[in-house]
Amino acid sequence: MGGILGCHRSLPKDPMDFCQNKRKFSAACNFSHILVNQERLNINTATEEELMTLPGVNRTVARNIVEYRECIDGFKKVEDLALVSGVGATKLEVIKLEICVSNRTGSSQHSPSSLRKDHDHPVSTGININTATPSQLMSIRGITEKTAKNIIVYRNVHGPFKSVDDLVKVDHMNSSLLDRIRFQVFVDRSRTQSTNTNGGLTNASKSHSSPTSVSLQSEDLDLPPGGPPQIVSARPVVEPFSGLRDGKAVVRVATWNLQCCSNEKANNPGVKEVVCMTLLENDIKLLAVQDLADGESLEKFCAELNQGTLPSVQKWGGPRGTWKCIVSDKPTGQIHKRAAFSGFLWNSASGIELKDAVILESPRSSGNGRPALPQPYLARFKIGLSELTVMNFHLGLTQPGEQNGNIHTDDSRSLHVTDAVRDTIRGQIPGENLLLALGDFGLPPDSRELDPLRMEKLSALVPPTQFTNISTHNLQGSRCVDNMWATHTLKNIYTGHCWVVREGLTNPWIPDNWSWGGVASDHCPVVAEFHLDSAAKEPPENGSSMAVVERGEITTRHER
Repeated sequence: MGGILGCHRSLPKDPMDFCQNKRKFSAACNFSHILVNQERLNINTATEEELMTLPGVNRTVARNIVEYRECIDGFKKVEDLALVSGVGATKLEVIKLEICVSNRTGSSQHSPSSLRKDHDHPVSTGININTATPSQLMSIRGITEKTAKNIIVYRNVHGPFKSVDDLVKVDHMNSSLLDRIRFQVFVDRSRTQSTNTNGGLTNASKSHSSPTSVSLQSEDLDLPPGGPPQIVSARPVVEPFSGLRDGKAVVRVATWNLQCCSNEKANNPGVKEVVCMTLLENDIKLLAVQDLADGESLEKFCAELNQGTLPSVQKWGGPRGTWKCIVSDKPTGQIHKRAAFSGFLWNSASGIELKDAVILESPRSSGNGRPALPQPYLARFKIGLSELTVMNFHLGLTQPGEQNGNIHTDDSRSLHVTDAVRDTIRGQIPGENLLLALGDFGLPPDSRELDPLRMEKLSALVPPTQFTNISTHNLQGSRCVDNMWATHTLKNIYTGHCWVVREGLTNPWIPDNWSWGGVASDHCPVVAEFHLDSAAKEPPENGSSMAVVERGEITTRHER
């Protein structure tokens, strides 16, 4: 979620939570169809989101696991996972107690050092060692009074046990005794909320009601059980924007890398609320989006803005407008062999009309006939009496110099970015008066790799000292990679107002490693304001509208 969206496991709170060896997952995603042995994750069937529930496994490592699994046609044993890039023997040692290898017939294999006897015994029967009293522990065959007290002391000092196997760390406990009592005990770990949710609020589950707080029970959305018992949304306190700056009409344009936004991620109610409410609260009329994993994911946000199923969207005090979207009919880039699409989302009730959209293909080739560089997605919009050309860049793609999500600038990456910018803007900017190049450039604006933009007389609106990334561990960010570059003519109608949105980017329903309250993306939206004659249409009185998702007509027109 960082802002990479994943799904977290919700371990059972009572023995009835395990049924037919199915693993129960949180409401962020429904994985009830995944069969596992006891509480372990089957790495042969787990999705990227499920793999990200394992300690130390981020989106990059999870994707590597899935790709390696496909190449070898499935893992034969748990130890095979050590061969995956980003895992290795050290990380395997940490997660091996939580994984297993099962084939489609249901047979499974664990790490030899963590094999359990009598696999048919229900894992969640017996005594919960995280809540048991000394007398309850002494009722376990083989546990003496002294051992029971040692278990309590260890639990008080080190916190709840993460697995039954952790009992070997207790004084007077050894592997032989553990094997004898293993199926008389179980572990229940109740999930806690992240300490950084909803823009830094502490523990969203305890948020008090306010004009900007909305509580939503999980049953209201027909979500699977697990995870936070309710969505307690504490949105920033904002008044609907009048649409005027110094008495003149303005239009706010934004860019946002939604970071591997799949249909599954877009359906997460927390992600959906963050995206939709950020647009409404900041009065964004036109949004350029990067890194869509599925071409249909943008439609999820479009439908929510138009139909308003989330209480926060329904209760928005201003008009919601009528939203439309378009997504590139072909990938504009590739990340770890995954196709990445770009798109646009706009409020047509504000007088914005899409004229055409096209992928700017690079003349360079990778040798197999496919473009070797990321391809910007260019769209022309009519905004009132003006026509704005927007070039949507996604250059922050994984290259040889990037490992585990950390970008390391090297000569190959520098050449890659420079070539991508120069090749795609050549012949496009001349004659375009109102042109805005925006998106994820992967580098700060003062980087020499972005000199081709400066040579075309474009100016960056976000300075290199203003960071555009975010995480629950670093809400202020540390890198400036998202930006907007405007032509001289466009800067003449630029109001001087450009900002990075940081508030309201987390939600209790977005996973954050082993907790909740993660960010919707590691990238913040960047917003800029222009004096454009929007000639806005009158919205419906109640601010709502019917769902309008115009993809089919546009993409058919631009199929290549």
